[in-house]
Amino acid sequence: MSRPALRVVHEPVNTIDLAAAERAAGEFLTALGVGLDDEHLHATPGRMARAYAELFTPRPFDLTTFPNDEGYDELVLARRIPLRSVCEHHLLPFVGVAHVGYLPGERILGLSKLARIVEHFSRRPQVQERLTKQVADWLAEQLQPRGVGVVIEAEHTCMTLRGVQATGTTTVTSTLLGTLREDARSRQEFLSLTGIAH
Repeated sequence: MSRPALRVVHEPVNTIDLAAAERAAGEFLTALGVGLDDEHLHATPGRMARAYAELFTPRPFDLTTFPNDEGYDELVLARRIPLRSVCEHHLLPFVGVAHVGYLPGERILGLSKLARIVEHFSRRPQVQERLTKQVADWLAEQLQPRGVGVVIEAEHTCMTLRGVQATGTTTVTSTLLGTLREDARSRQEFLSLTGIAH
């Protein structure tokens, strides 16, 4: 029997007020000594407000799953899913890739949905550790696979552009659940296929 697709929509705690965000951005830039009278900067507060609104608003999508009629029981892995988010401590971007895989149970997932799930949890102020766990936990809950693995590799501009200015540094986080955590061979296969373990 076919199940209806789950409609995934992020419910923001507060609604976005672009006019208020634009005013605040203007005050913020002025307070930092950035004059907005220049023709090139006059519209910058509005652009800032719209840019952050876009960064903080995930697109709705339908989580489509299908019966695993063939009983496929090997790893399904989407590698190098582009990722962009914003560090919740400095509101500076971090960008990188996510590797997301699972060992199917009774249902399999439309492959593009792995990227949609990464985007869904990335589109808010985040820390990489939480993001990694949120993607893995959500897949485990919604898909009920035998195992889930998520590895994220990202460069944090809050670390490369300011403070320590460690240019080129990437941070790697992982969450492994079920068989991918408990079985050493399955874990090694997953990490090897992501390129993390050589």
